[in-house]
Amino acid sequence: MSPGRATDRVTIKDVAREAGVSVTTVSHALNNPEGSRVSEETRSHVKSVAAALGYRANPSARALRTRRTDTIALVGRQLATTEHLGRMVLGAQDAVRAHGGLLIVADTADDEDDVIGTLIDHQVDGIILGALYHQAVTVPSALAGIPTVVVNAFTSDPRYSWVVPDEVAGGRAGAEVLLASGHRRVAMINNHDDIPAAHGRAEGFIARCRESGVEPVVVSCKPAGSAAYDEAVRLLQAAPDERPTGVFCFADAMAMGVYAAAAQLGLRIPQDLSVVGFDDMILINESLSPRLTSIALPHAEMAAWAVERLYELLDTPGAQAQNLRIVGRVVERDSVARPDH
Repeated sequence: MSPGRATDRVTIKDVAREAGVSVTTVSHALNNPEGSRVSEETRSHVKSVAAALGYRANPSARALRTRRTDTIALVGRQLATTEHLGRMVLGAQDAVRAHGGLLIVADTADDEDDVIGTLIDHQVDGIILGALYHQAVTVPSALAGIPTVVVNAFTSDPRYSWVVPDEVAGGRAGAEVLLASGHRRVAMINNHDDIPAAHGRAEGFIARCRESGVEPVVVSCKPAGSAAYDEAVRLLQAAPDERPTGVFCFADAMAMGVYAAAAQLGLRIPQDLSVVGFDDMILINESLSPRLTSIALPHAEMAAWAVERLYELLDTPGAQAQNLRIVGRVVERDSVARPDH
């Protein structure tokens, strides 16, 4: 054998010979087709032999038999440009692998129709249409008739399932972290963009505060650290008995501006000011001192849910579309404490 050449592939005949059964029995044991009469004992034995030999099914042969290629495509713009969207890719990949399939990640850039057309030409089984941020989308007409699920976005088209973060619950969680630590003067620095995340997080934050008899201060600005810094300085320059002791930020990047404002004004985090972020961007949160408590976006969970819905569509064409909002978790670190006063 020449250097670098792969070893001969283990075939279904090798498995049959080692297991002492027919090729047909091996095929039925591994693929469990409808009407198969292979016993569970035989199925288990064949699977053990196949695993021991390192047998892997020929994908081309399986595609001819099942009319599937066992490939799912995650499609969208800038899908791998941020840390939390990377989690979407990993969540989808793990879920597809659990079904024995392969995930293809395709960034559409400005060639959405061309990319989708290429994937269809390669006969992918289905498409997960992803978005950079929570927004309304129109499913491309090229996907008509192709099993498709939308993730991190929603559509008014009733044919498609979609999943998004529960923004209202996220805002409530941010308020709860501060209220549970005893804060009564709280503020939120929100994103001024007209997007579902900004509206939902503010709605949840305000509602939870008012349920506890607290009237929060909510200001909005560009979703950047520099803009948040300016807003935080204005908030924190109030008299000591009036300034907020806890601040909830629309995004972790904005929390960086709050940290800078607190340092400029001589306020300590968390002794003088507690801060809660949103997104759980590890590169930011673990770099700040003290480490930032944040609400994690459920990108991996959303992607996994989308994959499961897609396989349901493949197994049951015409299955009713489903819509879901998933609640992110609170990641507690060191930026929240009880107020000194």
